[in-house]
Amino acid sequence: MNAGDAAISLGMSLDMIDESVRDRAVDRFRENGIRLPTFAQLADPSTMPADAVAGLEAVDRDGPDPRNLFRVNWYNDRQGGRVDVPQYIELPGELTGVDARIVLALGNRFPMINAHKVLAAYSCLVPSIVTGGFDPTSSRAIWPSTGNYARGGVAISTIMGCRGVAVLPEGMSRERFDWLDEWIGNPDDVIRTYGTESNVKEIYDACHELAKDPANVIFNQFSQFWNNLGHYWVTGRALEHVYEDATANTPNARLAAFVSASGSAGTLGAGDYLKDRQGAKIVAVEALECPTMLYNGFGEHNIQGIGDKHIPLIHNVTNTDIAVAISDSSTDALDVLFNTPAGKQYLVDQVGCEPALVDSLVDMGFSSICNTLAAIKTAKHLGLTSDDVIVTVATDGSELYNSERAGYLEANHSQGFEARDAAAIHGQHLAAVDTADLLEMGAVERNRVFNLAYFTWVEQQGIEVPEFEARRSQDFWNGLRPMMADLDELVVDFNSRTGLG
Repeated sequence: MNAGDAAISLGMSLDMIDESVRDRAVDRFRENGIRLPTFAQLADPSTMPADAVAGLEAVDRDGPDPRNLFRVNWYNDRQGGRVDVPQYIELPGELTGVDARIVLALGNRFPMINAHKVLAAYSCLVPSIVTGGFDPTSSRAIWPSTGNYARGGVAISTIMGCRGVAVLPEGMSRERFDWLDEWIGNPDDVIRTYGTESNVKEIYDACHELAKDPANVIFNQFSQFWNNLGHYWVTGRALEHVYEDATANTPNARLAAFVSASGSAGTLGAGDYLKDRQGAKIVAVEALECPTMLYNGFGEHNIQGIGDKHIPLIHNVTNTDIAVAISDSSTDALDVLFNTPAGKQYLVDQVGCEPALVDSLVDMGFSSICNTLAAIKTAKHLGLTSDDVIVTVATDGSELYNSERAGYLEANHSQGFEARDAAAIHGQHLAAVDTADLLEMGAVERNRVFNLAYFTWVEQQGIEVPEFEARRSQDFWNGLRPMMADLDELVVDFNSRTGLG
C-alpha cells in the first residue's frame, strides 16, 4: 500500500463527508460568533487578522469565549497577552550539572487549561467540523486522555457549542477533576476509568462502548494524525523561534536535540519539524516504572500526562533517535524541591541559582521535570558542550499538582520539609543524574519498538496490517505534512460561509 492510500485509510482525508452537517456547523458558528484560526495563524500569530484579535486582551483567558481560540498557541504571557517570542526558561548549569544549554518552552501560557494539550484538541476537532464529520448540534465529542487532553477537548467543545465528554483514569490529580467539574454541567460527561497514568487500555475499552452510540464521536489523540501535524507545524515552529531567540548572540550554537515525553506522541511531531529544519536528534521519554520502549516493560507510575504501556499510532518511531526512562520518584521529589520554601531557599543558597530562576520553576509540572531530567541524561550521554542546545517543553505547570505535593509531603515529611531534606532530594534526584536507562536507537531498536505497537493497534484496535506497516517509512510521514495547508483552505472557506472570516 502506498503512503497516500494508507493515510486516507487511517482517517487523513479532507474530502467532504456530509455537506448538510457542515452547513449546520456553519449556522451554529455564525449564531455563536465563532471564528476559527488557521494553523498557519497559530504558528505565527502576527499573521492573525486585526479584526479577529481586536479586544482580545480584555477577554478572560480562562473562560469559554470563542475569541480564546486565537490564543491556542505558544505566543501568550501568563495573563493572556501576546508576546513576540514564546516564553521559555533556560536552566543554568548550576542546576542541571551539564554544559549544554537546556531550554523549556512554557505550556501553561495556553488558555483555558494552562497546558499545551488544548492545541492537540483543536487540531483533532477542526478537520471534522469543516468537512461535515461532526455535527455540533447533535453529536458528543469524546476525549480519551490521561488528563490534559480531555480538559482541552472539553474547553474546545464548549467554545464550539457542542457537548464534550472526558474519559480519563480515576487516579489522576484532583486538580484535573476540579477543573472538569467547573466546566462540565452534566456529571455523566466525566467518565472515570480504572487506574492511573499507565492505564490507557482501559480508556480505549470505555471508548469502544461509547462508540456504539452513533451520536458519540471519538477523538483519540493516540491515533489521530492531526495531533501530530498540529504540533509539527505550530509547536515545531514555535520551538524553532525559541531556539533562535535563545541563541541570537551565540553564532556557534547548534540545536542538538529535542526532548519530549511520549504521551500521545503528538508533541514528538515537533521533533520531526526540528529534525527537518535543524538536524536535531529526537529523544522520546517514558517512565522508568513503565519502560515500554526501552524494555517492553509495564507497570504503574505517577508522571501524569505521559501515558505508557503502549506505543501510540501517531508516534513516528523510525525517526526517533534516543529513548530515555525517568523515575516518578524523581519527578515527585523534585516537584517538592522546586515548590516549597525550604527547597527554593536551598537552590539559591547552596546550588547557586538566581532567585528569579528558582521562582520560575513553578511553571514546571511533573512531565516538565521529566523532560528536564531526560535532557540532562541526553547531554551527559552525548557529551554535549556549551555550544549545544537542547529544547524541550514544560507541558503544564506545578499548579496542577498541588494536591499530589501535599500527599507526598504528608507521606514522606510529615514533621516538616527542611534544608536537609532539600539537600537529600537534590543530591539523589538532580546532582546524581546518570546515563542509565537510555538507548540510542538504530534500525534494530527502531523496528523493535515499531513492531511492539502491532499488539495495540492491529490486534486490539483493528488497524489493518498494510496501513500499520506504511508508517514504518518516512514517505508516509512526509506525505502528511502538506495536508495542513489544505486544511487551512477549508478553515478559510468555513469562516467565509459563517460571514465571520
